[in-house]
Amino acid sequence: MAQATLAVTLPENVWIQQLSTAHPEATFQVIAAVPGTDSGFALVRITGSDTVTILEEMDEHSQIVDLSLVQRSEDEATVHFETTMPLLLFSSRDSGMPIELPVEIQDGEATIEATGSRKHLSQFAEQLSQFGLQYRIESLQEQLHDNQLLSQRQQELVVAAVEQGYYDTPRRCSLTELADHLGIAKSTCSETLHRAEEAIVKQFVDGLVIADAEPLLET
Repeated sequence: MAQATLAVTLPENVWIQQLSTAHPEATFQVIAAVPGTDSGFALVRITGSDTVTILEEMDEHSQIVDLSLVQRSEDEATVHFETTMPLLLFSSRDSGMPIELPVEIQDGEATIEATGSRKHLSQFAEQLSQFGLQYRIESLQEQLHDNQLLSQRQQELVVAAVEQGYYDTPRRCSLTELADHLGIAKSTCSETLHRAEEAIVKQFVDGLVIADAEPLLET
């Protein structure tokens, strides 16, 4: 499974781009959303110093079909609405790639996290492009479950090493003491622990790689 963080620049003809760039200090946080056939429904939390004006502009915008105020305070408002231009939702629906919520939008750019197969991630990117959404990938990494990364024996050894203080500073347990605690040979303990550490470190480093967009989205 691939996990990607994308920065998506929204088209100028879409209401959320127009409002968020007109109020660059405001943050639009999509906390729930569902696509319909020809429209989309969302629950959005707006924070900023001029939420009253933003709500008025949303209510008057032709792409907002219906708008209901859920709650409002001095610098925050939560609204439920229907829009005819839910491009991110349509891109997610048509590619089969779920978008993780919340999604934050500020000054015309949305930050999106998505997790799925490389195939669906590639299809999601294609859908974004078809809807006129420009994007760049901030990060892309493979996600493995613990039982995929380490064998059962390696997991048990790493957990025991942590519990016994092998990784503490200063170390509370030597390799010999760890092996004795587990009832295995010191050489076996050393080799198994080294292989587990290698897998963990390599996975960690892979997660630090900042990916370039296009080549990494190819299936």
